[in-house]
Amino acid sequence: MRNLITIIGLMVLVGTEVFAAAIAAGWALAGLLDLGDRVGHVLMGLFSLVAAWIMVQLWRRATEAEPIGSAKPR
Repeated sequence: MRNLITIIGLMVLVGTEVFAAAIAAGWALAGLLDLGDRVGHVLMGLFSLVAAWIMVQLWRRATEAEPIGSAKPR
């Protein structure tokens, strides 16, 4: 149970940063290049998909390092 709480805490903290950076990057790139709102929203969506992929990879690696389950400690 403790490992699950640790991983969830990690996912919340890192997820907030990753998605905020993805959305900010899409907004900034569209604004910098004067691409308009529609393209800005598309870029935010694309960057958010990359952020989601990063979060899935983080979940996989975190659960390898901190197994979740009822395994007895050694």
